[in-house]
Amino acid sequence: MRVYGVLNAIITFNFLDIGEIAMKKILLVATVLTMGSVQADGKADYTNLGCAACHGATGISVAPTYPNLAGQKSAYTVKQLKDFQSGARKDATMNAMAALVAGKEQAIADFLATQ
Repeated sequence: MRVYGVLNAIITFNFLDIGEIAMKKILLVATVLTMGSVQADGKADYTNLGCAACHGATGISVAPTYPNLAGQKSAYTVKQLKDFQSGARKDATMNAMAALVAGKEQAIADFLATQ
């Protein structure tokens, strides 16, 4: 992934050779690149793991039966997914689907929060 190459270059760069403002600009660019990659991964996970089939490509549901997820706070979405996984929240479909996204909850939630 291109982000890790950028971050590695920044980490190994000799910061003594540049000014403080230049260093801040480099770190800001690295942060933006990292955020974009996390969102891209979340979108890919959301789509590839089947979430979009019911909740829509951007989190706007394809049918009134399924809730819209676009714009939900990340923490809320992560909690709901984990509750479905643990069985604390019960729905046959979502208990099965949430198990498929284990370990990817935060990336998916971050993607949905920006929609």
